[in-house]
Amino acid sequence: MVNLKDQTPPSAVPDQWYQVRKKIADMRQTLPRVLKVRSSMMIGDVYAVIYAFTTDGFTYRELRDSVESVRSELLRVPHVGKVDLIGVQNEVVYVDFSTRELAGRGINTDQLAESLRAQNAVSASGVVETSRDRVAVRVSGQLKTIANIEQLSINVNGRLVPLRDLATVTRSYEDPPTSLFRYNGEPAIGLAVGMVKGGNILEVGKDIAAAMHRVGKDLPLGIDPHLVANQPVVVQESVGHFTRALTEAVVIVLLVSFASLGLRAGVVVAVCIPLVLAITFIAMSIEGISLQRISLGALVIALGLLVDDAMIAVEMMIRKTRGRLRSLQGSHLAYTSTAFPMLTGTLVTVTGFLPVGFAKSGAGEYCFTLFAVVAIALLVSWLVAIIFIPYLGDLLLKERPAQGAPHLESRMDSPVSQATGLGASAGVDGWSPERRHCSSSRLPPSHWWSSSFFRPPTERSYS
Repeated sequence: MVNLKDQTPPSAVPDQWYQVRKKIADMRQTLPRVLKVRSSMMIGDVYAVIYAFTTDGFTYRELRDSVESVRSELLRVPHVGKVDLIGVQNEVVYVDFSTRELAGRGINTDQLAESLRAQNAVSASGVVETSRDRVAVRVSGQLKTIANIEQLSINVNGRLVPLRDLATVTRSYEDPPTSLFRYNGEPAIGLAVGMVKGGNILEVGKDIAAAMHRVGKDLPLGIDPHLVANQPVVVQESVGHFTRALTEAVVIVLLVSFASLGLRAGVVVAVCIPLVLAITFIAMSIEGISLQRISLGALVIALGLLVDDAMIAVEMMIRKTRGRLRSLQGSHLAYTSTAFPMLTGTLVTVTGFLPVGFAKSGAGEYCFTLFAVVAIALLVSWLVAIIFIPYLGDLLLKERPAQGAPHLESRMDSPVSQATGLGASAGVDGWSPERRHCSSSRLPPSHWWSSSFFRPPTERSYS
């Protein structure tokens, strides 16, 4: 058993297994000849669909030939990478002999095995060269049928004896079998269909189902395909679960936002959810992170954290605009006063997933997308909260002046306000209605509506 260390990086795994196979090939000549050395790189393969083929009235060889024809058809399906047969038993030839009879004729088993091995060996017998061609010459005589094996002559004390006089030759399957595949307790042959890297498993599943429906009509009566594993359905259920969780999270966030912040502020918070998810999906596509169990779970985890920064920014904007500051100015103050604290909180949350993302183990490699997706979603939510939310809040959170009343906002530096002391009493939060009424009563109406009070925007200043 050869196991790689957990800290082996994924990019180095293929080369490590190549080195293992090369070293075993180097020492193969030192191993006993009865040992068989095989290497398989199918350990980490994941198949999209697995079918089981059973038969009633056909031989195992006929069943295998039918499955091979189905395999050839499935290889033509777009985005199908590999199609493997599972549980196939290899045909072998058994030579059964009696050790007592061989001993009576003066033949040992090693001599019999060497005769069979030498007869079936194929080696180059030379070449024929012409002015244009170079043709390899090989002698015939390979053992291809049971009759050829039975007619093989064995040297017994200077006499050639046919093998059929010394042993019984039969054709069967490996016993014990190297692998078995059963469906509902019946012997079967499995057909596993894999997908190319980067393919859409849902589309591949539909194409495979259509191809099997077409091929199944041409199968002989008595050979039946059965669907054993269907990974596209599992993926579709996972996507559906995420969609339901996303819908529930959006509804809960909307209810909480509308109940606590009001209609317009709730709309600002709600709009950031699809925007953050859209940007997150784009970033995942750029980084090569596909939608699978771990990445979908990370999105579900991040759903409850996506609106935190947006709610903080909206709440700060509401407080500033209620203080009679202009909405754009309130958006600017909300950005400057909360951007860095929100970034700090976001980074602290992302830091909590660092052990998952940088664990030097198989579990860390498997769960890396959990850290990556959560980090991308939270950082995108912070960017949306400091860039998009202030702009949207400036459009939706404007304070509407009362009908028929002049639109007074932040004119604290006018000569009239300085004379009456309104600027000192109001500060950056603007005027209260009570103070405005008391101060304006000291001035004549003509002075209150004077043009010097309502100066152009270029002469205004804001604290």
